[in-house]
Amino acid sequence: MLIFRGGALGALVLVLAGMFAGLPARAQTADGAAITADLKLTDDGLLQVSETVQVPPGGQFHMVLPLRIAQGDSGERRFTVSDVSATGQGTAKTEGDRFTLDSQPGESSFAYTVHGVVSEAPGTQLFKWTGVLNADVSSIDASIISPSYRMGIADCTIGPPGQAKKCNDVRVEPDGVMFLTQEGLHRGDVLDVTLQLPPGTVPPNADIRDGSSSGPFAVTVPVLVAFGVLVAALAALAGFVAWSRRQDAAALVGREQWDPLRQNDNGVEFTSPEGMLPGEAGVLLDGSADAADLAATVVDLAVRRYVRIEPISDADWRVARLNPADDQLRDYEKRVYRAVLPDGTDTVTLSELRGRALGEPVRAALVSAAVDRGVLVDRTRRGVPFWLGVALVVIGVATTVVLAITGGHALVGVAIALGGVAALLLPRYLPVRTAAGREVVGRVRALQRGLDELRPDRIPPGDRELVFSRALPFTIIGGRADNWIRAFRDLDPSADRQPGLYWFGGFERDRNLHRFAGHFPYFITALEGLFA
Repeated sequence: MLIFRGGALGALVLVLAGMFAGLPARAQTADGAAITADLKLTDDGLLQVSETVQVPPGGQFHMVLPLRIAQGDSGERRFTVSDVSATGQGTAKTEGDRFTLDSQPGESSFAYTVHGVVSEAPGTQLFKWTGVLNADVSSIDASIISPSYRMGIADCTIGPPGQAKKCNDVRVEPDGVMFLTQEGLHRGDVLDVTLQLPPGTVPPNADIRDGSSSGPFAVTVPVLVAFGVLVAALAALAGFVAWSRRQDAAALVGREQWDPLRQNDNGVEFTSPEGMLPGEAGVLLDGSADAADLAATVVDLAVRRYVRIEPISDADWRVARLNPADDQLRDYEKRVYRAVLPDGTDTVTLSELRGRALGEPVRAALVSAAVDRGVLVDRTRRGVPFWLGVALVVIGVATTVVLAITGGHALVGVAIALGGVAALLLPRYLPVRTAAGREVVGRVRALQRGLDELRPDRIPPGDRELVFSRALPFTIIGGRADNWIRAFRDLDPSADRQPGLYWFGGFERDRNLHRFAGHFPYFITALEGLFA
């Protein structure tokens, strides 16, 4: 009798391989064990089994319920068993992916609940019960009830594979209870009962996996979607990084020149873009505060009459205090000033400064100044990408663990965690210059090109020493100091009516910079060594 017609068969499949003597090792008597079983499909889709086994004297009963069985060509279906109890001569236990029942001669009773027995498709539900007998069984008496009294028998066969016959005594009573009685079963017989239920009778809970599955880390549709989103995000990030790096590199090239000379009422003076100082220009050019930037800052302090430099030998120089560090100096300049001339010290030699840790504090102050101006980004600071990356990694790990425990799509969490790792690594590949920094560094490079093309004859003789001195620190940061001094080697430092360079002693009697040109590179090398 079929109650529902036209429904999709195969929607609910319960395979209890060996439910009734479903893998007993052997029966010691010709008649075999007698089995009585009551099966109940509960409202929440669990199968409750109560089973009594009568083993004749000298016999033995052994049943195995596989918890993982083949499904289709390459898939599998998984079950779990709970609420196990055994009385009399029997024992019941779960070993790996098998649930086993054993009984010695006499009567034994077993009770257990099977999970994962229900799946659903549009139109119908099927309750399919298959058992393979590995020993002679004298009789089976079974009853099956479900939440719906409208239960019909779709099929019932028994016998050797390929020679199965219809069951002799199987019926569904008007109250919806199915009864099955079968006697004289033999080793190798297959018992196959298929019952049909109304659609939606119980909630589906089957754990069916196709052949590509590998547990919770299977490549499923949600996993493919998650990794698709990850790949798209990584591609977008890679494109953004490439675009940013191209924009950053383009800021350093060009042909524009910044004219460093500005006419005033008294003559000509040196000017830099936006009043930028040499240390700031140096850190912006390469994105880091190096020894040349700090050495240029010391020379700039001398040029601006805060300190004076005097040679005391061919390999040592004295730095003397002229004016205290005032509010005209920026914070990083004050740090450089105090690093070279600590409070209470009016003069110091470079040899005395060697061995002191001068570099790191002032280097950090210079970078911090550039960050505060908005021209650089400090990638060592924990910004939005860092916290976003940490959050995604934590969420991804937690999601992976939860999904691995619950049994599916765990690779979704891995995709999320990988996105977090990408967010953490992103700042390493982005330029440190901001958009504002790229604009300013373009003008700094234009200034360098302007200084390369500047000739002394454009400057009145009385202004040449000051222009030469104010521009010199900007040539130090780019490694062009030698060329700059060579261009002005014929400059007469006494043309301003004061002998020698006003900020660098030892050459007061010279009427040009020839000796200074040979001496200054050694001084800069020694000064940079203090900040290395």
